[in-house]
Amino acid sequence: MGDFKRLDVWRRSQKLVATIYRLTSGFPGVERYGLSSQMRRASVSIAANLAEGCGRQGDIELRRFIRISLGSLSELECDLLLAADLII
Repeated sequence: MGDFKRLDVWRRSQKLVATIYRLTSGFPGVERYGLSSQMRRASVSIAANLAEGCGRQGDIELRRFIRISLGSLSELECDLLLAADLII
């Protein structure tokens, strides 16, 4: 696939990571190793899996890592909904 840094979706995912880090920095301290950590890991996973897929050989591997990224995105969405319900 080539240079993942040229992908718009990867650049957007990097911005998402920064947004999630800023958002979770305001969470209560009791969430440091809970929801905050989970949200950060899920957001990083989105970007990292896109990058890893680009570094693999062939479209089959790329598609696999895109699916993993989409799974992490769904996980992050669930975490954000939970955070909103908890009004963190």
